[in-house]
Amino acid sequence: MGPLSGVRVIEIASLAPAPFGCMILADLGADVLRVDRAERSGPTAAQPVDPLSRGRRSVGLNLKDGAAIDILLRLTDDADVLVEGFRPGVAERLGFGPDVCFGRNPGLVFARMTGWGQHGPLAHTAGHDIDYIAISGALGMVGRAGESPVPPVNLLGDFGGGGMLLALGILAALVERASSGLGQVVDAAMVDGSALLTSFVYGLRAMGTWQLGRGINLLDGGAPFYDTYGTADGEYVAVGALEPQFYAALLHGLGLTDAGLPAQHDRVGWPVLRQRFAETFARRTRAEWEQVFAGTDACVSPVLTLAEAPAHPHAVARNAFVAVGGVTQPAPAPRFSRNAVDVPPAPPRPGADTDSVLAGLGLSATEIADLRDRGVVG
Repeated sequence: MGPLSGVRVIEIASLAPAPFGCMILADLGADVLRVDRAERSGPTAAQPVDPLSRGRRSVGLNLKDGAAIDILLRLTDDADVLVEGFRPGVAERLGFGPDVCFGRNPGLVFARMTGWGQHGPLAHTAGHDIDYIAISGALGMVGRAGESPVPPVNLLGDFGGGGMLLALGILAALVERASSGLGQVVDAAMVDGSALLTSFVYGLRAMGTWQLGRGINLLDGGAPFYDTYGTADGEYVAVGALEPQFYAALLHGLGLTDAGLPAQHDRVGWPVLRQRFAETFARRTRAEWEQVFAGTDACVSPVLTLAEAPAHPHAVARNAFVAVGGVTQPAPAPRFSRNAVDVPPAPPRPGADTDSVLAGLGLSATEIADLRDRGVVG
């Protein structure tokens, strides 16, 4: 039903960024076949609940076995995209590198998701989201003035700069293929993607409006009118009143319009503004402040937990969350006017579709049973 209906993707199972990128493709209608490890888990294995695995089929292959590599290559013969997240050179050593795949399917988009990229002095070293965003400069901007950088969960490297950019690269390569007829390698690296996310800050620095350091700028919590504040019930509200008309609405809601406060952009007066805002927000509960600012342009919002977000009226009105396999999770996005996107199927058990996939390649039940007995498939 989605706009990617008809696009066939082979995903080599991995963690975080590549599954997220493939989840996006599956959400938008692509047929994603995940290659899981060949294991004899059996029908009593617990049903997976990870949203990153939703919307797939799954085949179990032991990629250390040449017979399994042959099956993988046969699957890629009719695929549009292959996604792998190994360190550089591993796919080649296993026998399904780009050259081998292009020799069989010149139109294949071979997408590689790594932390450091396919070359460079760090390419073969281990790392995690926090390392990639540290090197890219993104982590150094996050945190309070005078304090240590704060890891923003693993959203910037793994997901924003990793999986999201992977999906974009795949789509761009598919668009180009429509004119050239040829596939290509997509080298998606989290260190590159998280650096790309900081592009606007380089512009602000060039204009002289962004200082090096944390918690001292307009959008990093340095400005008292772009920050979070505690409420009387121990919760928090977020304030983003940047423009003068929004700032005026903020002061009005707080009852501080005629309080003789320093000017909005008087940095010397920011400590005074922050203190008065903090004192005022602490006098009422989060829910009470929601009522005060409801329908205004003060840009004041409740800071919700993961448990609360799906029940917010705006999320409910937009069906922003769905239940998949009994687990509440974000719905597919973005929305399309003609290609409606369905609620994605629940994550498959690893190897759940092995028999049907192999049968689709022309293997008999006897041949499949033999491969399973030999540990080639699972």
